[in-house]
Amino acid sequence: MTAPGTPAPASGPAPETAPAGADVPALRVNDLTVRFAGLTALDAVSFTVEPGSVHAVIGPNGAGKSTTFNVLSGVYRATSGSVRFGDEELTGLAPHAIASLGVARTFQNIALSPYTTVADSLMLGRHRLTRTGYLAAGLRLPRAAREAARHRERVREIAEFTGLEPYLDQPAGSLPYGLQKLVELGRALCMEPRLLLLDEPVAGMTADERRRTASLIAGVREGLGISIVLVEHDMGMVMRLADAVTVLDFGRRIADGTPDEVQRDPAVVRAYLGQEAASA
Repeated sequence: MTAPGTPAPASGPAPETAPAGADVPALRVNDLTVRFAGLTALDAVSFTVEPGSVHAVIGPNGAGKSTTFNVLSGVYRATSGSVRFGDEELTGLAPHAIASLGVARTFQNIALSPYTTVADSLMLGRHRLTRTGYLAAGLRLPRAAREAARHRERVREIAEFTGLEPYLDQPAGSLPYGLQKLVELGRALCMEPRLLLLDEPVAGMTADERRRTASLIAGVREGLGISIVLVEHDMGMVMRLADAVTVLDFGRRIADGTPDEVQRDPAVVRAYLGQEAASA
């Protein structure tokens, strides 16, 4: 991605059985409220992520975007309200329980072990899909070996799709920043998610890296049909990729609609530019 000759993303990783998007339910966030010692970080926020769509959550710094992601992924517990993924109530579940339902996320700050190879970093994403136990793996039983081989092949497919295949044997920490962000995205894809939470996926990237990553995210949605919730400050990328946009300001939802509708909303203009700029 940053290095010359980095392969462009492919059209999409091949599904293992049925397409991943075949059983993707809607994500419904209803009256979500989060308070910390009297501070209201989210105030009765509601929105719906339709199956197979890209839904952006945007807003100025401190608007509540990261808090929303932390509730969706189980890092924070809501004070009140509900988050439902199809028939499953996510509110109150631990992060590993939410991940087991097919919800994967990336982080704004890179969360990789620097000395672990790219291949092993991606393999971590296969953990929730592993069926053989530690004993079978330790004894190298045939079924464990067969499963390990399938996971390694899937990792290779996703690495090829993301453009990471040339770097599989390299320590993740030795890669340029943009490629490390891509490893995080690849690791999340290795979970075979039904819902992908992307927290500022192009933050800190060059213009070329941002374009390539935007193309990759579009390929993920088109090739797998999974739902994507996107928090991102690059408004050009948001408006190109998103099917729907929810705008937060000081923990409240101030707009919700298509990118075109949101861009023309006076409340959004005021939140981003200030009252004087909006009326100038």
